[in-house]
Amino acid sequence: MQTAKETAVLVVEWARDGRFREIAALFTPPLRAALTAEILQTAWLAETAGTGPITDFGEPSSEPLRPDLTRVSVPVVCERGQFTAVMSVDSAGLLNGLRLAPPACEPWTAPSYADPDSFEEHDVTVGAGALAVAGTVTVPRGDGPWPGGVLLSGGGPFDRDATSGPNKPLKDLAWGLASRGVAVLRHDKVTFTHPAEVAAADDFTMTREYVPYAVAAVRLLQEEPCVDPSRVFVAGHSMGGKVAPRVAETEPSVAGVVILAGDAEPMHRAAVRVVGHLAALDPGPHSEAALAEITRQAATVETALSPRTPREDLPFGLPASYWLDLRSYDPVATAADLDKPLLILQGGRDYQVTVEHDLPLWREGLAGRPDVTIQIHEADDHLFFPGTGPSTPAGYMAPQHVDAAVITDVAAWLDGTAEPDQIG
Repeated sequence: MQTAKETAVLVVEWARDGRFREIAALFTPPLRAALTAEILQTAWLAETAGTGPITDFGEPSSEPLRPDLTRVSVPVVCERGQFTAVMSVDSAGLLNGLRLAPPACEPWTAPSYADPDSFEEHDVTVGAGALAVAGTVTVPRGDGPWPGGVLLSGGGPFDRDATSGPNKPLKDLAWGLASRGVAVLRHDKVTFTHPAEVAAADDFTMTREYVPYAVAAVRLLQEEPCVDPSRVFVAGHSMGGKVAPRVAETEPSVAGVVILAGDAEPMHRAAVRVVGHLAALDPGPHSEAALAEITRQAATVETALSPRTPREDLPFGLPASYWLDLRSYDPVATAADLDKPLLILQGGRDYQVTVEHDLPLWREGLAGRPDVTIQIHEADDHLFFPGTGPSTPAGYMAPQHVDAAVITDVAAWLDGTAEPDQIG
């Protein structure tokens, strides 16, 4: 029998040669039922549109996850970049998970605005049962009572820090806010902790992905002795920002909502726009194929979606249930119906959730609300990393931190010291 490392290298070789049916045949039965070779090929092309074809790969590394499961990371070199193929291989040589991650990098270091001596952290379990996840509570030292914030990361299988290459934007936020007198709870996503179980669920939705965990996290943070339970907020980034109003709608005790680069444009339309943007930055057969496929899949969501639509006809391999939930959810209207204050932050250099396409929808839907504040950080990209020039995916891979001004503004708003702005 092959070792886990040998299996992982073989998977990379097959992907290089376009042999996605052979890769799909190595999936565990639940994963194989959810992810066809066609879905895998589309996802691979979308992920590698910017890096180009594989030209080489390095020595794999491995670590045990449990006695019968090993995580293997294979460094991959492409024509225009690098990434790491990360796989979970069981004792039978089957794949329990496969994802592409940034190349290995230097460890995260604390931002200058964080003071680790001013807070302490402890781990918690968020949710119950087989799909519970781990989280971290970051609490300022002192008696409080402190305001609190539950952080929600964007779409995809993120850990509690929203780790992206050398960067950990949610950890930046947690440490920066705790240094300014705000208690924070952040948690791993269920798609990160239980990828095989989620992939096998044909009834999975955005609501199930976020809301039960966010509500549980709010209640956990309210139980912290030095936290003011009447001032616990939800702060979501990207898709976490989109779903944050639904969390506040579900859990009435939420004091208010912070939306960081929350998308308001329908996701299937935004996906075509974003992939088109990336294809224009890096033209070629891979990019053209990815754009053609996502355009086809988005059209299915727009005009032909039903509970029976197969995953291979839909973007990102998500089931029809997920897209039906997304299509029926209007984050702006849900936010408008909330009797709670809202803070909406937007990066001026963001090409994923934009000043042009998304922010006007928030402005129009929330116009006239004196308890809504909108702030644009002109120099920031989608992760609120400050910079200059057009934002690109490669920009996320340089070691950096969330803009200090964002930390200051969010902390002041959560603490009630910031003046609300009337939206015009």
